[in-house]
Formats: sequence, structure tokens, C-alpha cells
Amino acid sequence: MAREDVYRQSIALIESSHSILVTTHTRPDGDACGCVAAVTEVLRNSGKRVQALLLSPMPQWYAFVFAEQIPVLGKDLQVEDLARGAFADVDLVVLLDTNSYSQLTGLEDYLKQSVRPVLVIDHHVTSDKLGRVEISDATAGAAGLVLYEFLKYARWPITRTVAEALFVAIATDTGWFQLSNTDSRVYRSCAELVDLGVQPTELYKKLYQSFSHERFKLMVRMLNTLELHLDGRYASQHIVLEDFEKTGAAHQDTENLINECQRIGSVRVAALFVEQRDGRVRCSLRSRGEVDVSDLAAKFGGGGHKMASGTFLPGPIENAKRLVFDEIARRLAP
Repeated sequence: MAREDVYRQSIALIESSHSILVTTHTRPDGDACGCVAAVTEVLRNSGKRVQALLLSPMPQWYAFVFAEQIPVLGKDLQVEDLARGAFADVDLVVLLDTNSYSQLTGLEDYLKQSVRPVLVIDHHVTSDKLGRVEISDATAGAAGLVLYEFLKYARWPITRTVAEALFVAIATDTGWFQLSNTDSRVYRSCAELVDLGVQPTELYKKLYQSFSHERFKLMVRMLNTLELHLDGRYASQHIVLEDFEKTGAAHQDTENLINECQRIGSVRVAALFVEQRDGRVRCSLRSRGEVDVSDLAAKFGGGGHKMASGTFLPGPIENAKRLVFDEIARRLAP
């Protein structure tokens, strides 16, 4: 279907709705948070009743993109509240930066059982086709970029705060314009957002120079677990529950810590294993392009992008590390 046809269907779906639930994947990153904040403000300004919802707590350094505290499923309300309409009498769900049940822990049954239409705005290859209408572009550097182009087509006003949220979405998912998904399309869009009032220097300070002491202590403990394998081409690190207890850090403080070992010149693939309270191990994967880590993650029920993906593995840590090592060794074999 042509892009404009999808845009028109999306606008019609929104215009026919009155009460809209806006959400994204678990462990929301900057792209997810920026998209949720932008959509929430734009649709409220258009006269819609809009309720944003997070499926797990966000890192505190993204909180500034929201004008209010966003409720978290399982903490501030239960999925049963959604089902009976006590939270919001929803007639449309807008799903941002994901199209996979595996990333919607706690909400998947609600979506499967609901007759409410879903609008998906995403940029991942992995898809469970959750939307009645889907604006999806795997060539886009961020879901925020897909969203921005849609908002421009719809001619909905983009305020300075919406522009900031979109800039956060795009800039964080491109590693502040350092990753290979940073192309001229990204730069042009971000330049337009700067023209709308965004101040990149101030956003950078909020995003990357406002971390807590607890996060730094957690990073030190993680770095002390660094192991290099396969002639230095594969780096693995891990964080166990005791590390959170000793440092006072939260699980959301692990975001982007995996990137630290990629400063080592020989590293082609990196993995960070984080022990979960339910006994599973969350594995974040990064690649410089030689290995498609989205394919690797998919083998274990996860997904993402070619150079940045993740999945959950059965514990304990050493078991998870062995599973991933075997796969990476095979993929890096001469």
C-alpha cells in the first residue's frame, strides 16, 4: 500500500476516535518515550481525550519530555482496569516503536482480546502485525522519524515541546548521530526540529549529563566483569541482582551501558547479561555490522535491529552466556 494511503487511513482512524490510549514497549528508551510524549500532546491539542501508559518504568533522564507523570502498568494500575474501562474508555490504541507481542509484557492479552483498533507507528523489521493500520518503515533511523513525517503530512501543529520530544526520539536512537542509521534524512528532520525551537545542547545535557551516582557505581561493577573472546572480537559483561542491591541502582539504569565496551577497537559484537528477579536473564546485543544481532536475538524469541537487539534467556547467567557465545562464535567463524 502506498505511503499516502496509509497516512490517510491513519488520520481517518484517529479522527473517528474520541478516547485514545498511547503506549510503547517495555523498558522504554528515548525513542519510545519521545514518541509517546509527542503523540500525546499532538492528539490532545487536536481535541482528543488521550491517556499515555508505560508498561515498565522509564529511566529518569527521559522524564523531562513529559508534562505529567505517566502511569505504569502493574504499578499504578492493572490490566484488568483497562479491560473494564475504569482507566480510560478506550476506542483506539496507538502503539509506538514496536509491533511485537514479546515487547508488550502485561498488555498482550488485552490487545489480543480487544476489539479496539490499533494504530502502529514503528521502524522495526520484526512484526506481529498488531495494527489495523500500520505506519512502518524499517529504513528509518528511529520511530520518531516515522512519526515526524506522518505529523507533517497530517498538518497537525508541532509545538516546541513536541519538537523536543521528537528530537529526543531520533537523537537517542541514532546514538546522538553516531550510529550507522544516521543518514541525511535524519539530519534534515532534526534541522527542521531545531528551526521549531529545539536546543540540542540543552537536550544533550539532560540526556547524557544528568546520571545518578548509583548508575555510575553500577557501571563500575559491570566493567569489572568484562571478558573478551574470539581474539577480542566479542565482548561480554554481566550484572547480577546483588549489583543492584550494592549500588542502589535500578534496572532501568542499565540502559546503554552495553555501549561502553564498544570503545575497544577490536570488538565487533557485544553482549550485556542482566539477571532478572524472575530467574531469567535479559541479554542486550550490539554489533558493528558483521553480525546481524536481530537474527541472533530472534533465535531466542527476541528481536530488534541488525546492530542493536535484545532477548530474554533462561538463567543462570553462565547458561545465558554460553548460549550466546556459541551463536556468536559460529557467526564470527572465518
